[in-house]
Amino acid sequence: MDVPLIEFKDVTKRFDSRTILERVNLQIYEEQVTTIIGLSGSGKSVLLKHIVGLLKPDEGTILFRGKPIHQMEKKEMNTCLGQMSYMFQGNALFDSMTVYENVATPIRETLNLSKAEIDRRVMARIEQAELGEAAQKYPSQISGGMQKRVALARALITDPKIVLFDEPTTGLDPVRKNAILSMIAQYRKKFGFTAILVSHEIPDIFFISNRILALYDRTIVFQGTPEELEAFEHPFKDEVLQSIEGLQEELTGLYSKRYFKVRYQTELNREAFREAYAVVVFTIENLDAISAGLGHEAAPEAIRCMGAYIDKHFGAVGGFSTRQNTNEFVTVLPNSDLAAAAGILEDLIRDFQENGIRQIQAGAYKSAASVEGVEFVIRAGLAQGLQGQSTVELESIIALAKADQKEIARLRCIGCAHAN
Repeated sequence: MDVPLIEFKDVTKRFDSRTILERVNLQIYEEQVTTIIGLSGSGKSVLLKHIVGLLKPDEGTILFRGKPIHQMEKKEMNTCLGQMSYMFQGNALFDSMTVYENVATPIRETLNLSKAEIDRRVMARIEQAELGEAAQKYPSQISGGMQKRVALARALITDPKIVLFDEPTTGLDPVRKNAILSMIAQYRKKFGFTAILVSHEIPDIFFISNRILALYDRTIVFQGTPEELEAFEHPFKDEVLQSIEGLQEELTGLYSKRYFKVRYQTELNREAFREAYAVVVFTIENLDAISAGLGHEAAPEAIRCMGAYIDKHFGAVGGFSTRQNTNEFVTVLPNSDLAAAAGILEDLIRDFQENGIRQIQAGAYKSAASVEGVEFVIRAGLAQGLQGQSTVELESIIALAKADQKEIARLRCIGCAHAN
């Protein structure tokens, strides 16, 4: 792998006699989303403040592109830190300033630009964050979700190379939490910055993260992909993941991937050995276009609605489901063959086409300023396996169901008042 953008080597930080970080080693790579997870009070924010230069380690070394920061000349160090932006946990908006003035503050203080250029840049960011109508309002006059978007727009106004997010979704409802995460992921792709997050929004945060760093007992005990974390065996998993994650994903109401795995390992090895079971895989296509065209709350609303309808129809007959990745759901229906699953799927399709699409539209239009040619498609596929077979076998059945997918619903929006 390439030289890390940021690296900690044996970093220790103490406050008086209390050790917060102890011999921390970690690597953060360029143009990725890296998320730091851990229990409340474990030192995540302290770690983040070391990255942005607000704190210095008592022991150890922090490197930027392979060079120790403490060996840099002041000008070089300032250049490194000048590439970073920080979105504070509590937003840290100025109550006496309008949304426009809050977003404009960083470039007014750091860049020598004309008033016209400042206005152009600020309004561009405000519009991208869907805050156009709130530009002249004060923080106290807008919702908590809008305040988060103001803080995000301000963090991005200087076109930083690295953006640090300290609990960016704290205090928001599930749809708005996922809307903020969707914005971060979408903006990271669009503007090419490196994102470093502190978050406890498990499992939602996993869907946008390339790497996870697990902070436990004052040190980093895991760093790797979300998929690698699933196979990681350590007391951290019981104490941190279980306490934070719970049994269900908050947005969809479906099982977390972790509990889904426990459930199918139990269900598919019961006494009904060699009985058939069915798998259904649902996929929502074009989520990025949904966010771009219908507003950032539209994609989470589509995900939430799809999860609700899956649970309504399959959960009621003993099926259990999870969100496999950002736009994909997997349902297992024990003791059922393809014919039984197909019948339930037909009921779901009918219900979703009559009611679900209308719910997504209603939620989307609340935040959409304009809708032009936005289209998304939902596909579903079925496959059958035999209980008592291995986890590897289930993965192959899921792959067969994905290969069998066919379109079950389509929504094309051609204007805020029209949809097919």
